[in-house]
Amino acid sequence: MSAVARSVYLTSVGSGGGKSTIALGLAELLSRQVGGIGVFRPLVAQDRPDPILTLLSERYRVGLPVAELNGTTYAEATALVADGRREELISRIVERYREVERRFAAMVVVGSDFATAGDTAGPRELAFNARLATEFGSVVVPVVDGYGQQPSAIAAAARGAYHDLADLGATVLAVLANRVPGAMSLPPLPVPAYAIPEVPSVSAPTVAEVAGALGATLLAGDETALARDVLDYVVGAAHVPTLLEHLTEGALLIMPGDRDDLLVAASAAHVAGQVSLAGLVLTLGVPPDPRAMRLVEALNARLAVLSVTSDSYHTVAASSRIEGRPSTGNPRKVEAALGAFEAHVDTVELAGRLRVSRSARVTPLMFEYDLIDRARAGRRHLVLPEGTEERILRAAEILLRRGVADLTLLGRSDEVARRARELGLDIGEARVVDPASSPWRDEFAEAYAKLRAHRGVTAELAHDIVAQPNYFGTMMVWAGHADGMVSGATHTTAATIRPAFEIVKTMPEVSVASSVFFMLLADRVLVYGDCAVNRDPDAAQLADIAISSADTAARFGIEPRVAMLSYSTGASGAGEDVEKVAAATELVRRRRPELAVEGPIQYDAAIDPAVAATKLPGSAVAGRATVFIFPDLNTGNNTYKAVQRSAGAVAVGPVMQGLRRPVNDLSRGATVPDIVNTVAITAIQAAALAEVPR
Repeated sequence: MSAVARSVYLTSVGSGGGKSTIALGLAELLSRQVGGIGVFRPLVAQDRPDPILTLLSERYRVGLPVAELNGTTYAEATALVADGRREELISRIVERYREVERRFAAMVVVGSDFATAGDTAGPRELAFNARLATEFGSVVVPVVDGYGQQPSAIAAAARGAYHDLADLGATVLAVLANRVPGAMSLPPLPVPAYAIPEVPSVSAPTVAEVAGALGATLLAGDETALARDVLDYVVGAAHVPTLLEHLTEGALLIMPGDRDDLLVAASAAHVAGQVSLAGLVLTLGVPPDPRAMRLVEALNARLAVLSVTSDSYHTVAASSRIEGRPSTGNPRKVEAALGAFEAHVDTVELAGRLRVSRSARVTPLMFEYDLIDRARAGRRHLVLPEGTEERILRAAEILLRRGVADLTLLGRSDEVARRARELGLDIGEARVVDPASSPWRDEFAEAYAKLRAHRGVTAELAHDIVAQPNYFGTMMVWAGHADGMVSGATHTTAATIRPAFEIVKTMPEVSVASSVFFMLLADRVLVYGDCAVNRDPDAAQLADIAISSADTAARFGIEPRVAMLSYSTGASGAGEDVEKVAAATELVRRRRPELAVEGPIQYDAAIDPAVAATKLPGSAVAGRATVFIFPDLNTGNNTYKAVQRSAGAVAVGPVMQGLRRPVNDLSRGATVPDIVNTVAITAIQAAALAEVPR
């Protein structure tokens, strides 16, 4: 049975952690449905910022100080309970919760922790969290921490959690067990029950976290080296051959500072690709021989080398107690946690049971997070030609972990592997293809020569052309080896889209390929077209751009209300440029009579209801436009950049439209999130075009 609720309450079952991944997953799920989510914790520690609140409030742009997102501290709660003022405690927490809740369409509440011996004391029983969930009007998700537990114990805890909470009068949405061993499943319950396996990259600390906990001195290494995950610990005390046999993937090698032989050998093994280490720790406070360090630096291992004063035994003991957690400072862990949640939880089922009313307006946050969800639902295979570029590799790891798309990276396999190893990235699920040596090269050359024979392209010339990454990637799309392509991080726009125009070509009903930018403003998402491709389209081309842009908007959940922009509104002006826009508007109306379109119209009349009431009263578009079609490239390009800079908008694009298969361009200044978004958009386009003949 579905639960109608604006609030989801997570509560632990017994001592232990594991709530960060579940809180992230549920917040991600809600953020796709409503315009803004709030977060709350009934109790927090007094002496330090709450890490889960900090993560959720920053990632989901809550916009309130973290200090306002809690009920009270454990210390204050303990004092109130000791004084017999339990109901006063409940009232105080509920009052603070209501102050936050009224500002948001949905809430994620992370319940109090069941403290272990030595931790801050406080009300820790399950009944306390069940009572608060009832007072908040929340549905409850109990979380069982399965780390180090036997499957039978985890199953018993899950059954007990459901029945205990139901007996306490709570409405249980689902039961989740996190960090379970292997691929176990939970026993059948009256509500959905999901088990998420232990993902080492989520709970493993980074080298930087280990260094901080040990008070280590950094002898070598940069931020990239410090960001590596520590998946294992290996003590170096034996001779070199024996050590090499015992090195493991992601291991932090801990060895005496005077073992220069092990220092050099381990670094060489890492560079050679025999093993990918997390880093090196030199113990006893003994500095390595400068000659050995110079050799390590010459190897360019890009590993962190740390020095500590403790011996190897105590260093290993202290290190093994350090546990990592997702944080905004470590987005790789966040993506790994979300990937684990989405891979093992039926988010469609969970969203259906939750039944939070979807917002009528698509907000920027909803738009961004919905991209990932929709791309995952229709998973496609995309090719990324810039396979050794750092930003592409970082984005590829995120995309693979989140299951957004299957990927092919172009480049020499040894170079791609070396670069990923240097960055500490896991891209093992990606296919790597070298255009120069691929068996597809001859096939592509023959096909390209036929496609471009009218331009005088010979087989010999085609053989050279298709070895270029963007041409090779586009030929993969043309031949069906990939569903779409994203490039441009290191290539110009022309170098990215020219092969698409030559090879993929436009759809039969479209006279011109064009582009749009999704403009993510503070409270809405607008579509601007064409700001990147067509310099001065005629009326027929402008009509094509408008129709394509409206279809693109609708495909991404934005109701298309199309404004055909000009320096004149309605019949107030005259001139060749105004007439072109008027003619294009009429063409759109004839071809798509169901589409809401207005033109010619000025930008202020299209976006501002007050201006629209004066200039075009009664218009279905004026003051409410979502799709803005510019009369020429000069106007469109300058406008989108002006809005981007002056209004602080995020411009996602350019997104190509009108092609038989999607090929999208990146800005050469694209960030990793930009690349992730563009790949997700391309995957969604590819799914929509899957039935269109090539």
